Amino acid sequence: MLMGIKQKYILTSTLVLLLAVISTYAVATHISKPVLVEPITQYTVGEKVVINGWVDYNAQPTADVLLNFQVTTEDGVVIVEKSFPSDKQGHFHFEFDSKDQPPGTYKIVVTSQCLEIHRSICSYNSETLIFNLNNP
Repeated sequence: MLMGIKQKYILTSTLVLLLAVISTYAVATHISKPVLVEPITQYTVGEKVVINGWVDYNAQPTADVLLNFQVTTEDGVVIVEKSFPSDKQGHFHFEFDSKDQPPGTYKIVVTSQCLEIHRSICSYNSETLIFNLNNP
């Protein structure tokens, strides 16, 4: 009888420990994502391309989330790459000066790098805006 109780105790303890480990890994991802607000896709060479948005984390704007902004040409050449955090209200604003760029199709990728404390469990979600630069 004593042996049966010990076996049940060991089995129960093992299952509880296993459940705790699994649940830790299940919630070990920080999911924030950039949300673009009314993006414009047509610009004239020489205009500033402007991107506005906010960082969504649990359906709320979130401050101090590091964002990476990468502008590439249609050939995939990176022409600008900058990083900065969302503001105190969880919003961001990015400008790209197109004055020295030829007409064509360009892409801006905004990637959420997460809060510094969540960097190791960050999911690195991104939003992409494809826009055209047209001759004046």
